[in-house]
Amino acid sequence: MEYILPGTVTQESPAVMHTLEFKEEPGRVLLVLPTWVGDVVMATPFVRALFMRFPDAEITLLMNHHLYPLLEGSPWVQHCEFWAPRKKTAEAKQQQRELLIRLKARRFDLAVMLPNSLRSAWLCFRAGAKRRVGFSRDGRGLLLTDKVEVPNRVAGGYQPLPLCDYFAVLGDALGMEHPGDRLALFLTDQANEAVESRLLKDGVLPEQPLVVLCPGANFGASKCWDPKRFAAVADRLVNLHNAAIAISPGPGEEPLAEAIRDNMDAPSFLLTQPCLTLGELKSLIVRADLLLGNDTGPRHFGRALDTPRVTVFGPTEQRWTETSHGDETIVNVDVPCGPCHKKVCPLDEQVCMTQVTVEMVTEACEEQLSSSC
Repeated sequence: MEYILPGTVTQESPAVMHTLEFKEEPGRVLLVLPTWVGDVVMATPFVRALFMRFPDAEITLLMNHHLYPLLEGSPWVQHCEFWAPRKKTAEAKQQQRELLIRLKARRFDLAVMLPNSLRSAWLCFRAGAKRRVGFSRDGRGLLLTDKVEVPNRVAGGYQPLPLCDYFAVLGDALGMEHPGDRLALFLTDQANEAVESRLLKDGVLPEQPLVVLCPGANFGASKCWDPKRFAAVADRLVNLHNAAIAISPGPGEEPLAEAIRDNMDAPSFLLTQPCLTLGELKSLIVRADLLLGNDTGPRHFGRALDTPRVTVFGPTEQRWTETSHGDETIVNVDVPCGPCHKKVCPLDEQVCMTQVTVEMVTEACEEQLSSSC
């Protein structure tokens, strides 16, 4: 390990796998969180363990502003900073300067980066954090004082490794116990009341099993199962279980949700105009008897909140998001071309999704509802 003074870039030193030593325990710590919804949820075991590792430190979380409701209600959000917009407007540039000024003023003893991005390392370097810890990849090694070896690097890429275990390698370098993979989300009274009021207004009866559909995926169209098939499954659950179907898209996913509603014979509840906030989505999912959707962020809400789930998997590798807990049925088919992790399928037919049938998903949903209701 080579100690580098803030503001200095020297020749890159080898990455380390041993526990870092501190002459004095850090008093001010900056934790840079991931930028994807699901990744933030999967980072919660690490966040919890970091607060336990440095119980006397002032820990500041740096995140995208729209992700704050994910952690709202937790004991971890006493000190937060938010990324400035990545735009070239005068206003955005001023916000970027102001963020850097605030971070410099904190005089961080330690910055820990969960994202692999060059941007996160560059900001922590410019902010003058004395120790800057992150994985040595994506060309950012010179900006880190303490480079942690990537545990799953192989020739030509990276082997699938559960994200909780990936983050745990950073924790091990910091002298933390393994954080485990028990995801944690917290609810707020305001969001709970807003969701209950909305369900009551829409006519959802307390005695009905509540099935929440999250049909979108920010990753890309390749992750999205056919809305007509979602609609067919939803109709069967209404007929078989008198289920109330609540369709909750994210911003920009409204057309998918509307397509499901329009293709259903039974009534459903479309939670748009406006879409739920992330905080309200937590309150909806914890209230649900079943969460049905694609491999996307809300799936991890269900894990953290112990809501039974049925998840349709297509082009993505399951092992990246594996945890050892939670009641989930994954419905997928093995295909020669997958998992490809492509945002848009280049083939004439996306077989990894079209071969997942309505019958397969309905059977999985019925099993989950029968065991939870």
